[in-house]
Amino acid sequence: MDPLFSIITVTWNAASVIAPTLRSVERQTSTDYEMLIIDGASTDDTLRIVKQASIASLRVFSEPDNGLYDAMNKGISRARGRYLIFLNAGDAFADDTVLVRLAMLTTEDPGVIYGQTQLVDKNREVVGKRHLTAPKRLTVDSFLKGMVVCHQAFVARSDLVPQYDLRYRLSADYDWCIRVLEKSPANAYAGRKPIISYLAEGMTTRHHRASLRERFRIMCRHYGTGMAILAHLSFIPRYLKRRLGRSANKQ
Repeated sequence: MDPLFSIITVTWNAASVIAPTLRSVERQTSTDYEMLIIDGASTDDTLRIVKQASIASLRVFSEPDNGLYDAMNKGISRARGRYLIFLNAGDAFADDTVLVRLAMLTTEDPGVIYGQTQLVDKNREVVGKRHLTAPKRLTVDSFLKGMVVCHQAFVARSDLVPQYDLRYRLSADYDWCIRVLEKSPANAYAGRKPIISYLAEGMTTRHHRASLRERFRIMCRHYGTGMAILAHLSFIPRYLKRRLGRSANKQ
């Protein structure tokens, strides 16, 4: 019998961050899942650590790939679950009952189940909330405000998911979520309690501008250029507020 959830984790030389991810899966009180490790031929201890995990439903694939989204596509092709969860190396389920809570929301067969995300540091201490809050009601137009649901907290029904568009190197997850929502008949909100702990350490702005340009093109594709421009004008106050907040924290 196929599992309810397929947890897909992409790794490449992730030995320093993968253990908390594996532990959070091991501790789930629900066992109605499989976990797929899609590894890009790591040369460090990633695979050794993974194979030591006490996860009976673990399947490991290690081979060269063409980047993150290509690896995610491999995960989609190999997954057996009714719902797909992309849990990045270093990220984790927020508590031991996440899968149980998500399973309770599958009774009406929603296309997407989604929830909130909290930020944690390398010591796994909660350091704050994500700058965007998942709305109580999610529609395709919600993504005009940006990536309002963290990709890891966006659980999609497997019969609705497309492959990631490899034309997008940095924001294919944004495009993917929109395309899933365009086909989703209904979406279920998991509530205010976070379902994902997102590792804030190592966040980089190295590709931030390129990512924003790519996201703008995606927004134009799905919503039209006019709506994309209006949406980005509305982002200015939010951007300035975040800049001011970062400046205040440095003082």
